[in-house]
Amino acid sequence: MIVCGDDALATRLAGELHEVYRERVTLVVPSTRGTGRGERRAALLGRLSAAMGRSDGEPVPRVTELAAEEPTDDVLRQAGVERATALALVHDDDEINIRAALAARRLNPGLRVVIRSYNRTLGRHLTDVLDQAAALATGGSAPPASTTVLSDADTAAPALAATAVADTRKVVQADGLLLQAVERTPPRDGGLADPGLCTLALLSSTASDPAGEEGSDRSGASGPQLLPDDEAVAAATGRGTVVLQTVRHTGPPLSPRRLARRGAPLSEIFSRRLRRSLAGGLAAVLALTATAVLTTGDDPVHAIHLVLLDLFSINDPAVDEPTVRQALQLFAGLIGLALLPVLVAGALEALGAVRGATALRRPPRGLSGHVVLLGLGKIGSRVLSRLRELGIPVVCVEEDPEARGIPLARRLGVPVVLGDVTEEGVLEAAKVHRAHALLALTSADTTNLEAALYGRSVKPDLRVALRIYDDDFATAVYRSLRAAHPGAVTRSRSVTTLAAPAFASAMMGRQILGAIPVERKVLLFVAVEVAAVPAFAGRTVAEASRPGAWRVLALDTTAPADRRPDLAAARTDEERARPGDLLWNLHRGYVLRPEDRVVLATTRRGLAELLGRRPESGAAG
Repeated sequence: MIVCGDDALATRLAGELHEVYRERVTLVVPSTRGTGRGERRAALLGRLSAAMGRSDGEPVPRVTELAAEEPTDDVLRQAGVERATALALVHDDDEINIRAALAARRLNPGLRVVIRSYNRTLGRHLTDVLDQAAALATGGSAPPASTTVLSDADTAAPALAATAVADTRKVVQADGLLLQAVERTPPRDGGLADPGLCTLALLSSTASDPAGEEGSDRSGASGPQLLPDDEAVAAATGRGTVVLQTVRHTGPPLSPRRLARRGAPLSEIFSRRLRRSLAGGLAAVLALTATAVLTTGDDPVHAIHLVLLDLFSINDPAVDEPTVRQALQLFAGLIGLALLPVLVAGALEALGAVRGATALRRPPRGLSGHVVLLGLGKIGSRVLSRLRELGIPVVCVEEDPEARGIPLARRLGVPVVLGDVTEEGVLEAAKVHRAHALLALTSADTTNLEAALYGRSVKPDLRVALRIYDDDFATAVYRSLRAAHPGAVTRSRSVTTLAAPAFASAMMGRQILGAIPVERKVLLFVAVEVAAVPAFAGRTVAEASRPGAWRVLALDTTAPADRRPDLAAARTDEERARPGDLLWNLHRGYVLRPEDRVVLATTRRGLAELLGRRPESGAAG
């Protein structure tokens, strides 16, 4: 694997491939020897290598570094691009990434390429062009999805949203559904814990023992048991488990009208007083029409026509008409004079309601248990979409009225407070004192920290998650806030740290949905075609699963021609409007067909066996 970049994402991505997937990595980065940035990168890679050696008990090849300002043709050849399996281009400059991707595709048409890009439209076109070039160069033997374009904002958003809800970043995204791995302590009565969607692992016997070492084998302690069968789970009473659950919001939601508002409802356009006035005018018109029919014997249709003409003062005076007709005309004229201001007021009120529906909403009275989201930029707008999909009430705070997330908040009907979060009264307007969580996602680390400290001063038990760019600063902030408020949940998140797993999964192939650590081992979540695994076709779900190696979790019910190529990718607006196509809690007796696609939880060794990869990539689970 080759990783080319110029910031912390490249280092984190190389560490993810090295630590989780046991891949040999060449890291192409600008030379920073003797600088603080270079020392932090060397220390990070050194810690990852040391941790891997302890977990597996065998040496692991270190990450190879290659100093280069840009990944030119010569640099890519020196890194071994002709023999590489995958290449990640994660420079902060889109032009550098695109130029290197075109060169890499020419040097190795079958190479799997992952590109970091902020422009979604350009990314889609670039994916089509590079995939088509690979297919033509290899005569159709290249994988159908050999190019993936990702944004660190899109990939970090699910974990940030899950932090506000479930206090975890052990999250996997599958077909728009957020899944989390939750550790369950054994019940005191010796019974079984809640299995969730399924039980992923049985924790080691020392995992909950303060005197023991997590995942160790000392004193006869056993390590975690991955993907146990139902019999093993039933027999392991009194042992902690790791279960798979969906990320759900359990707090008070907003009403459906406020959550799904697309415009002003009729009840707001026509107020109660206006509706009563119009009803009174209509009753008067009907009364005058009935009187005219009874006294003059006129036809009802002609009578109501004359009444309306008199009501709007556009009829001829009834000078030569009978006295009853003259009296009715006078009454109709008086009612018309009274009705005219009502119509004008109604028109103005309706215009104001329609304009208000397109403007930013203010936080409603009595709102509580919501999430205060600071910043509607690149990251904040993605997180807002995820929170909205989960049905979580959100109040946004943004200083720039032209921020990219403002139109999204207006379209979703999400309340927005415009102002600087460091100014007095802004967070109060967002009702932070009654909020469930605070997500500080602005681009300034100090602003996020100041907002978090103020939120904690107003509500000491407030759940806080901060976006911090520098990993060391994020660790220091987390430790300080945890020490100051030990009873509250505090999380400091680096976008590069959250985005690296998704980039690593894309480098392994689009079938990889994510990875979740279990003590010192890792479980992978993959989507595979049954036709690609001959041992699956014609077997039941129970027969296809192998305890300790892999387990069938879900079935994709979409027709093969309409399937999404990447289940881990963010869903479009049209796809969000319909439920997901993955069927969970699949019956163990369902017979798998060759045209089916299933989601598996598997170990590294199990994945290597299923996909027929080289043994060294599937080293110890």
